[in-house]
Amino acid sequence: MKIKPSIKSRVLVIICVLALVTAGSPRCFASDNPAAMAVDAILIRPVCLVTTVVGSAIFVISLPVAATSKSVHRAARALVVKPAEATFTRPLGDFEDLVYYSGEVRLAKPPHEHRRG
Repeated sequence: MKIKPSIKSRVLVIICVLALVTAGSPRCFASDNPAAMAVDAILIRPVCLVTTVVGSAIFVISLPVAATSKSVHRAARALVVKPAEATFTRPLGDFEDLVYYSGEVRLAKPPHEHRRG
């Protein structure tokens, strides 16, 4: 006997998944821009989740090399932890952690460091 999921159960599952995704961010309202929050929830978070899964696979593959070079913690942080943080703990609509690299090299300057013309 096959059980077909009803529309109500599908909607309930979607609501639960969205609640879990947004519940992990402690400063949920870091951005007051609803468009930024929507883009983050619909596009950026799924991409970050895929990045976490792919990074985990790459980490497992690179583990022998990382172990011999004593860089397991750095590899784990770069390939697994940072994407997971961007997926699950970053405040909704806050793209600052995605733009800046937490190491010594930054990909972009913060807004207050731009030159005034």
